[in-house]
Amino acid sequence: MSVVIIGGNDRMARLYEDTCKSYGCKAKIFLHLKSELRRKIGSPDLMILFTSTVSHKMVNCALCEAKRCKAVVARSHSSSLNALQTILETHCTQPA
Repeated sequence: MSVVIIGGNDRMARLYEDTCKSYGCKAKIFLHLKSELRRKIGSPDLMILFTSTVSHKMVNCALCEAKRCKAVVARSHSSSLNALQTILETHCTQPA
């Protein structure tokens, strides 16, 4: 399963990636708005939005891409590791 994480803390990017890997998911992480975000997102199965750390413009761009590729969108105001684990438990297989 492919996961795209939009937002989050800069220093936790590696932890986000390792946590997704432990649930059997391949993750792309976008912490800041980049000019070619739409092209780089691809077609994920799950899109996770950490809404407290991103701009409205970035959220709108991500939601348009999620609608285009019919991805499941999970939102969390908190960008903690526990919030990510809760989302992954709901949408992915259990950790190995």
